[in-house]
Amino acid sequence: MRCSRMILLAVAGLRLIPVAGAQERTATQTTEQAYKNIQVLKGLPANELIPAMQFITASLGVECDYCHVQGASEKDDRTAKLVARKMMTMMFAINKDNFEGHREVTCNTCHRGSPHPMATPALSDGRPVMVAMNEDQTKAPSGPTPDQVIDKYIQALGGPAAIQRVSNRLEKGSADVMGKKTPIDIYTRAPNQRASIMHMPGGDSITAYDGKAGWLAFPGRPTRDMTPSESASARLDADLHFATDLKQIFTDFKSTAPAKIGDRDTYVLVAMSEGRPPVKLYFDQQSGLLLRMLRFSDSPLGLNPVEIDYADYRDVQGVKTPFRWTLTRTSGAFTIEIDSVQQNVSIDEQKFARPTS
Repeated sequence: MRCSRMILLAVAGLRLIPVAGAQERTATQTTEQAYKNIQVLKGLPANELIPAMQFITASLGVECDYCHVQGASEKDDRTAKLVARKMMTMMFAINKDNFEGHREVTCNTCHRGSPHPMATPALSDGRPVMVAMNEDQTKAPSGPTPDQVIDKYIQALGGPAAIQRVSNRLEKGSADVMGKKTPIDIYTRAPNQRASIMHMPGGDSITAYDGKAGWLAFPGRPTRDMTPSESASARLDADLHFATDLKQIFTDFKSTAPAKIGDRDTYVLVAMSEGRPPVKLYFDQQSGLLLRMLRFSDSPLGLNPVEIDYADYRDVQGVKTPFRWTLTRTSGAFTIEIDSVQQNVSIDEQKFARPTS
């Protein structure tokens, strides 16, 4: 029997008194009179407890056995139940201290159908972003190890020797922003310099990483230095040898549940380094190519997600290169389509230099 149909409910450690006429009696009883081991929701009419628990299961997207042991729901054997009590107490305190006791903050305010609070803003298309990795998520599923996934990716691109032969790359194409296409040039030079120049009607919009730090320039605005977190993300884009450098960039990889991107099944790796937000990498199970990177820029109030979807891989001098990628942020999305690629050509150092004015 599904737990949602049982009178076993999350949070307070509950069991309905198993006597005839219990439903009628609980209408005048309090929760602690009708149920065992009530610690948070005391003093409520007992017949309000079931709807409250149904709200919790809906808000977290779980069943009763997430917090309770079937047949012994009054026991405090599961950590989730103890945590849930603390969360309810916190929620009541927030409403009391900030909203004059009105029910403004609920379980759903933070959880939105997930057992874990949605601390990171959703992407612009409304998809929630999961950052935290609980024990179940990080358990390696059946399938290749992270090393095997990365090695297959390297081979899919053309192999380590072909990748290392690329010293620089010049790409020309267009950026599609809300249906309007703007010419764009992208200069990348090993080991880690990159400048993306979008030729807008009012002037050039530039995103660049000079090998040590990043900067941004917009028409009519002063040049802005990237934050350290933004620079760390820009450095990933600037690495022409990203595939062969992966194991040096990150200190640890964990496999998590496979995911589907369009009609493609992917293996998902969470790449981690101390002191930096995790990066999620999605590799096509068949081709081995990287289809998606989900990364985060840190801020004093939380993490801002950036998702990059790679497509239309083509062979350029023995190395597979994406000719289309889509960047999705919380504020919107745009797609870059490449028309031409040149490799190992001369690129002026000044392309990556921060303007002095």
